Amino acid sequence: MAGVGLRDRQVRDSWLADGTHERFGVLANAWKETLRDAMADIAACREAAKVGVKRAIRRHTADQSEQKRLYTLLKADRWVEDRYLSRLMRTHWRRGKNRTHNQIVVRSDQHHTMIDSRGRLWLAVPGLVRRQLVKIPLNTTVAPTGTLRLILRGGRVEIHYQIDAVDMKTSARPCGARVVGVDKGYTEALTDSDGNHHGARLGALLTVESDRLKERNRRRAKLRSIANNTTNRAKADRIRRNNLGTVKRDRQAARHQAQVRTEIFTAVHRVVDTAATVVAEDLTTTFAGRGSRGRNVNRRLAGWTKGVTAEALKNVSERRGSALVHVNAAYTSQACHRCGSLGRRSGDRLHCTQCGVVWQADVNAAINVLHRHRDPDITLHTPHRRVKQIMQERADRHRTRLPVPDSSRRPAAESETSTMLNSEQ
Repeated sequence: MAGVGLRDRQVRDSWLADGTHERFGVLANAWKETLRDAMADIAACREAAKVGVKRAIRRHTADQSEQKRLYTLLKADRWVEDRYLSRLMRTHWRRGKNRTHNQIVVRSDQHHTMIDSRGRLWLAVPGLVRRQLVKIPLNTTVAPTGTLRLILRGGRVEIHYQIDAVDMKTSARPCGARVVGVDKGYTEALTDSDGNHHGARLGALLTVESDRLKERNRRRAKLRSIANNTTNRAKADRIRRNNLGTVKRDRQAARHQAQVRTEIFTAVHRVVDTAATVVAEDLTTTFAGRGSRGRNVNRRLAGWTKGVTAEALKNVSERRGSALVHVNAAYTSQACHRCGSLGRRSGDRLHCTQCGVVWQADVNAAINVLHRHRDPDITLHTPHRRVKQIMQERADRHRTRLPVPDSSRRPAAESETSTMLNSEQ
């Protein structure tokens, strides 16, 4: 705990003073940038853990003065002084793996590019020997600028660098002028409150990749078992060398991730084309499931890319000038948007027993998300039990104003709305 709040400069000066840096065997710029990178990762993980700790504090006590005291200690990184906060941080601060073993950070003044006689672009970075540069051929005509991150993956060098979002072509696209609610899903990336589905290929991409990985991992496990149990050492070495490698696997995974990101970002752009304000559900709070699913369903849902969808909503909204508003996600996919009562969901349909209507589930959830915008009773941090109580009270009040349900006397406008939402499935 004594290292909490340390900065990279303090660690660097300590290593320089006691001679620790002499054991690294690399140039000073290399290990200093690696140290700064590792310390930044630690700080990011620590700040992410504080989000969960703040939620736990709100659940722990309703005393405003006690909450303020705990928040102050947490913000100042003095949580080690309080036993309760220390216990929470140990629970939420998950220690990650250090990823500096295959990458290095190069400052903007430590690299330069050149073009050879054949028109190819090369990047020159400092090597491990002083005054000797390592030249890397690039498969692009755009020279990287600023601070670079070089990652050695699968026998190739990846060069990562930042660009200004203002310079991106998508930043010049204007946003719409309406308020639109969206529901994040598996089959489609997004469904808006107007009944439009965006990113319809997402479910197929995830399902095909999940089933392919299941079959491939089954075959790899069989080969690994043969290699571990055989007495023929040459055969075991051939299997590990030719059949259990990771280069092709990592390349396929990167290609799949790129396809998924493209599908999700394209879907978000289509939503922002019509929306000045995008209302989305906050999925950082998890809820217990209501029943067990099959192994295949659990495996496919485990690959659900809600994190990529959240990232796309945030980035695209910021670049194009649209506002992103998060609302409480409790029961948005289970309640009827018209009467507020909880229905029965079956696949992509929601059966409302009170209204007697079958809604398209994703469209119904998007409308509920839109209704949560500026809801005076259900805020972002309202506990889900309280949300359910509020919804039941509203449904009871709505039920007392309704006549006895009779499908033969349903109003024409109501019937048309039901038909429209049912046709969206």
